[in-house]
Amino acid sequence: MTRSLLPALFARRRHLAILLYGIVAVVAYFCAYLIRFDFQPPRSYLGLFAWTIWPLVAIRLATFRIFRLTRERWRYAGAQDVVRLLSATLCGSLIFLVLFRFILPLNPVVPVSVVAAELVLMSWFTAGMWLTYRLFYERIRHNGDGQKRKRVLLIGAGEAGNLLLREMARFPTGYQPVGVVDDDSWMWGATLHGIEVIGATRDLPAIAASTKAEEIIIAVPSATPDDLRRIVQKCEATGLPFKVLPGIREVLAGDVRLQQLREVRIEDLLGREPIELELPELAADLHGETVLITGAAGSIGSELARQVALNAPATLVLLDQAETELFYLELELRRRHPKLQIIPVVADIVDVAAMQAVFDTWGPDQVFHAAAYKHVPMMELNAREAISNNVIGTWCVAEQAGRIGASKFVLVSTDKAVRPANVMGATKRVAELLVLEMQSRFPKTRFGAVRFGNVLGSNGSVIPVFRRQLAAGEPLTVTDPETTRYFMTIPEAVQLILKASLLPDFAGHIVMLDMGEPVKIVDLAENLLRLSGVPVTADRIVFTGLRPGEKLHEELAAPDEETMQTEIEKIRIIRSRPHEFGALLRRIEVWRHELDSGHLATIEQDFGELFPGLPLNLHGSHGRAAQLEVIAGD
Repeated sequence: MTRSLLPALFARRRHLAILLYGIVAVVAYFCAYLIRFDFQPPRSYLGLFAWTIWPLVAIRLATFRIFRLTRERWRYAGAQDVVRLLSATLCGSLIFLVLFRFILPLNPVVPVSVVAAELVLMSWFTAGMWLTYRLFYERIRHNGDGQKRKRVLLIGAGEAGNLLLREMARFPTGYQPVGVVDDDSWMWGATLHGIEVIGATRDLPAIAASTKAEEIIIAVPSATPDDLRRIVQKCEATGLPFKVLPGIREVLAGDVRLQQLREVRIEDLLGREPIELELPELAADLHGETVLITGAAGSIGSELARQVALNAPATLVLLDQAETELFYLELELRRRHPKLQIIPVVADIVDVAAMQAVFDTWGPDQVFHAAAYKHVPMMELNAREAISNNVIGTWCVAEQAGRIGASKFVLVSTDKAVRPANVMGATKRVAELLVLEMQSRFPKTRFGAVRFGNVLGSNGSVIPVFRRQLAAGEPLTVTDPETTRYFMTIPEAVQLILKASLLPDFAGHIVMLDMGEPVKIVDLAENLLRLSGVPVTADRIVFTGLRPGEKLHEELAAPDEETMQTEIEKIRIIRSRPHEFGALLRRIEVWRHELDSGHLATIEQDFGELFPGLPLNLHGSHGRAAQLEVIAGD
């Protein structure tokens, strides 16, 4: 019956609110007389009450309407609404007092103490009515949603935890908070929305057992990666599932919702803070431009396409050989940006005629060259294709960009180009030098390269490999216990690329991100096992040894390269010396013809001079296919 009445009452809620405010005014005024005269008001004052009650109700309703309290949704009432309530009642009391003590004085006169008591009671009763309605409404919603509520333990008694608890109380979220844990001892024993702060995270297993919690929510968005790793280890000890609330910006804005909860990700546990670069100039730089992105269907290329599309270019040309991935990227971008002209191009970057046609047809103003072969073991066995794609392909695209006078050409490079020990790194180093050489050949175009470490979550990177092994029930394979790599997320990589392209000193230089300390691959493996609920035991991680071409540690700059700070704190400019290799870079045309003809003597000789001691097999795998076994380390 209660639930059937709610829709009817809701439809007439404004009229009902006015009626209830009038009733509260009558009750508060009468109670004020009772209090003033010790619950025995004289007959004369009862007559005074009868004469003045209706003007008071009219004044109350008028002031409530002026302060928009008759339109307020009671279940959302907060501090600002209480301030407006106090203002409305004070204003109404002053009007009533002036009216019946000075303008229309009665005999007996209305006591000032009655007016004061009525003001206080009216405020209390109205606020109490709001609170009662809110509690009743929340109880009806929680009891009537038919959903079993999961007992949840909250970590974090700060602003984020407070906002989450408030949402759990207001809405049928499916969660029943049973306790709060916080390391601040001053908070212990306090309550948030009726939920007690029980103790510290070090006692989490015991607290989870005593509260019979079924899940844990980590609501500490300001936690450092070290703090989060410590909290995650305590959560693992409980054996319960756990989720994290990301986004300190949302907390500061008061916009925290349970829909933002997600599983703890491996990137949350990196040994450094996420890097966020503001890009206020990007919109002006890209607006109305024609932008070409090669390798657009890949992890970096597709995210570049998404970010560029947000800044209103005139035309976005997406070039890749991967037809299916390019098709789905085009669908996504057309759905999000229906007014943007999107041109999908299926082509090979080493096809000179195809590249010339693309540049002549669309005349891109800016070129982001993300197309490359990147897998170290695979390229060791396919050196010819690595040189063709990473070197000749870069030359083809850069040459066309310079020929038509594009304003900008950005090469996406890698830390493996620093003192390369493998074919992939060597080809990317030559691509860097080639781009720097292009700057002097085509001075009207700003040529530059962006160098960074491994990208978490990109196709074929270590984390997807680990996850496939976990899904198959296999141990995680790591090359060496001491292997380290620099890591960044896909959004960080794309921010770096876009921000670097705006630097005044970008032309003719390599740009790198200060990525802090490198991360041990074995630490990543252990963290992923913990997040997956798998015990970290000796048999869960297998060390296979370094493969040909692999290093224990990567570098972001070579010893003979000079790095300089830019106007942006985390971005540095690298000064290389391309002139040393200028004569070789002018032989790119010779290399291209040799790759087409199969006579590769000049390439082998030139690479031998460029990278002494680098094994280069341009004639096949020689039975080393077993080295293609998937092993994490790059």
